[in-house]
Amino acid sequence: MAAEAPILDEFRRLRARVPQLTGALAAGVDGLVFAHDTPGVEPDGLAALTAAALGVAVRVTDATGRGDFRELLVRGADGYVATYAAGRTAVLTLLAQDGVNVGRLHLEGRRAGARIGELVDAEATPVRRSPAKGSTKGSAQEPPKHPAKDPAKPLATRAKTTRTARTTNTDARNTTNARTTTDS
Repeated sequence: MAAEAPILDEFRRLRARVPQLTGALAAGVDGLVFAHDTPGVEPDGLAALTAAALGVAVRVTDATGRGDFRELLVRGADGYVATYAAGRTAVLTLLAQDGVNVGRLHLEGRRAGARIGELVDAEATPVRRSPAKGSTKGSAQEPPKHPAKDPAKPLATRAKTTRTARTTNTDARNTTNARTTTDS
């Protein structure tokens, strides 16, 4: 993979920003290792376990209506394993000591995941040729755009409605509360 060297550079910058980081791995969602810096941890096994955990995490977010997978954090007695989405087809897994600032880990992990995702997605995207003259959208050369993701179409927005002011009867509420308190 041509993106391995830039990914390893990103790992070095990440270790400089988060000193408690003990390892980093970029892998495909299928468990294929793109690049790793995981001393003492077998990268292929970690990538396979990450792919399995990712599968479960995606199912949980789908089942609970929480949207697309973004990140997964596991804490063990001796530290953390954090996995972040990295583009369309990759994930970034970080290993950190127990004393790491988790907020900082998330901040830097998300940023690094976005940059690594750009590298991996750029390499995975085939070069498109412009469609022949006279061809229409949706032809074999150019797939149709998803309407929700088409930048030319603005997303629907909700219209604001005016609300009437609520009035409360504090005497009635106090009487109800007093009755409840004395009845019980």
